[in-house]
Amino acid sequence: MEKAYFNWSSGKDSSLALHRLLEEGKYDIVKLVTTVNTDYNRVSMHGLRNELLELQADAIGLPLHKIPLSGNVSMKEYDKVMKSQMELLKQQASIAVFGDIFLEDLKKYREERLSEVGIKAVFPLWKEDTKALIDEFLDLGFKAITVCVNAKLLGASFVGRVIDRDFIKELPENVDPCGENGEFHTFVFDGPIFKKAVPFKIGEKVHRTYSPAGDDDNCFSDEEKSWDTGFWYCDLLPQ
Repeated sequence: MEKAYFNWSSGKDSSLALHRLLEEGKYDIVKLVTTVNTDYNRVSMHGLRNELLELQADAIGLPLHKIPLSGNVSMKEYDKVMKSQMELLKQQASIAVFGDIFLEDLKKYREERLSEVGIKAVFPLWKEDTKALIDEFLDLGFKAITVCVNAKLLGASFVGRVIDRDFIKELPENVDPCGENGEFHTFVFDGPIFKKAVPFKIGEKVHRTYSPAGDDDNCFSDEEKSWDTGFWYCDLLPQ
C-alpha cells in the first residue's frame, strides 16, 4: 500500500476527503500536514489556534506535521519553504492528498510543484458537486463551525456559526455551498474520523485586513494579485 500524507486545513473539505480515503483503504495515511502562520501561531487562512489544531489531530489519531510560514510570505519564499518541506515529506510518503474541489489553477500549481520532487498529488473530491458534498458531510454526522468569512461576501453573523442546513440555505446565491472560492473557512470538531469530539468555546469576533506581500519575482499577473483583503474571524478557545 502506498504511503500518503494529507494536506490538512482543519476544515470540512479536508475532513470529508480524509474520511473517503480512510474508508477506501487505498493509501496508508502517515500524517496530517498543515501550514501555520508564525506571526499569530494559528492555522494559515483559517485563523485557528495551534492548540486546537493539535487537539484535532490527536482526536483523529494521526501525527501532525506543521509547516511554519510568515503571515506576509512572498510567493518566492513560499515556494522555497514548500519545496524544502516536500523533499522532507517525500522520505515518508510518495502521495500528497488535498481536499480541493474545483480550483483549476491551484490544482495545476500543486501538481507541478510536487512533480518537481517526485510526489504525486491526489484530489478525492475533485469536480464533484459542492451542494452534494456539503449534504454528504452533514449526513455523515460531521460537525463544523465557521472560523473565518470573506467580509466582502458575508457579514459578521456568518462567522462563529455551526454549519447546518439552515446555514447553507441562508448563504447568498454567489457563495459556494462549500466555500470553495474562499468565502468561508471552518473548524471540524466531531464526526466519523474522530475518536472523540474536540472541546472548545467561542471567543471574540474580530475583523482583519491584509495586504499582499511585495515580491518583484512574483510569477502572478496584476490581475491575479487582486485579492480580497477583509475577513471576519471568530476566535475559538480550547476547553
